[in-house]
Amino acid sequence: MSIFDLTIAGAAKELAARKVSAVELVTAYNGAVEALNPRLNAYITVTPELALAQAKQADARIAAGNATPLTGIPLAMKDLFCTEGVRTTAASKILEPFVPQYESTVSAQLKAAGAVMLGKANLDEFAMGSSNITSGYGPVENPWKRAGADAKLVPGGSSGGSAAAVAARIALGATGTDTGGSIRQPAAFTGLAGIKPTYGRCSRYGIIAFASSLDQAGPMARNVEDCALMLNAMAGFDVKDSTSAERAVPDFCAALNRGVKGLRIGIPAEYRMDGTNPEIVALWEKGISWLRAQGAEIVDISLPHTKYGLAVYYIVAPAEASSNLARYDGVRFGARVDGVDLIDMYERTRAAGFGAEVKRRIMIGTYVLSHGYYDAYYLKAQKVRNLMLRDFTQAFAKVDAILTPTAPSAAFGLGEKMDDPVTMYLNDVFTVPASLAGVPAMSVPAGLSAEGLPLGLQIIGRHFDEETVFAVSAAIEKAAGFTALPEVRAK
Repeated sequence: MSIFDLTIAGAAKELAARKVSAVELVTAYNGAVEALNPRLNAYITVTPELALAQAKQADARIAAGNATPLTGIPLAMKDLFCTEGVRTTAASKILEPFVPQYESTVSAQLKAAGAVMLGKANLDEFAMGSSNITSGYGPVENPWKRAGADAKLVPGGSSGGSAAAVAARIALGATGTDTGGSIRQPAAFTGLAGIKPTYGRCSRYGIIAFASSLDQAGPMARNVEDCALMLNAMAGFDVKDSTSAERAVPDFCAALNRGVKGLRIGIPAEYRMDGTNPEIVALWEKGISWLRAQGAEIVDISLPHTKYGLAVYYIVAPAEASSNLARYDGVRFGARVDGVDLIDMYERTRAAGFGAEVKRRIMIGTYVLSHGYYDAYYLKAQKVRNLMLRDFTQAFAKVDAILTPTAPSAAFGLGEKMDDPVTMYLNDVFTVPASLAGVPAMSVPAGLSAEGLPLGLQIIGRHFDEETVFAVSAAIEKAAGFTALPEVRAK
């Protein structure tokens, strides 16, 4: 078996048994990154020397007998997490020269667990996108191919670099952030497991903000168990984040073998949308039958305000982005383009530094927050968001978890939807409602399309009940038996 066939859990066992050293593992992954990243563009910045130094520390820690399951595990860090002494760009030219003097809480906790950082993963600029084509450092290529075709496909977004790195086996796992589906949708497009925890479960401190009431960090990995191992390290209360929840972090791995017998699984009528790919609907039906066969009770439910999800999201998220991105002015940090006066400098800096999608969302956000439109758009959107939260609260009075598709299609080609922003936004139709409600949701690879591309199923749970989400996800994963691998990968 190749060293690249190991999962995080498998690699941890090999490291603990001294069958492989952290230096050997990381050296292999550094070599794979060097070989494949020029093609896939999954990393913006690679840190091979830092990774080797951390690997040596990990070996010493393993020898001393105080290792964690992540000690010596090579990970990709989405380039939205500030990393002390390592360039952090948010995939935007406006932050190209930015080297943080501090560490995000999530990356610090992974570092404290002994994980190794291979580099900073590519993403849509400021996490704004569903395809990873808005990055200021070029698009990421999905390592999967359509059967019999060589057209380049998108890996999903915004955490597309993280997804491509793990799928192509140039990282054992990766951090992502999910604002409207940016962990779950790329996980589905690349055949991975990925979870957006409850809002507040992981600290947002040191994560470059897109939409503050929606952004949430989470793990992406090859299977459900690896996600549980990563989330154990990533989650926890943080006094530096006012939205961080002061709740104990359970052992998520302990939930993996619970099974689903006796659980009530909700199937929302509103997710059966006109025009959904028949393959997606068929996979959903298969997922329902898998859970029923394992003893779960299937319950039809209604989430009546789901149909407003995209409209609400594309008012609330751009509004918060407009506010958050006002800080990039060329004065305090990042790039600066000099002008004849202060206003001219602002305008030139932002014109050169921000990409088209970021500018579009800033303008939408500024518009809906402007005088005369605030009540009509932003305030109304927040009221509907509350109704969506109420829908989930009422549904979870009847069921323990909800099963839906993750995305309305398999991965599409680079450039196929670039000229139509609205069509691109529709990629988030199944993931946005859980984000607006702040509930945990996970995507699990469950099958292949007729073209041989991975498809995912989404499991949604109650606030702070990631354990049930993991239990149902593990049941889906076991029944699906997904073992397909992408064409482009380290071997």
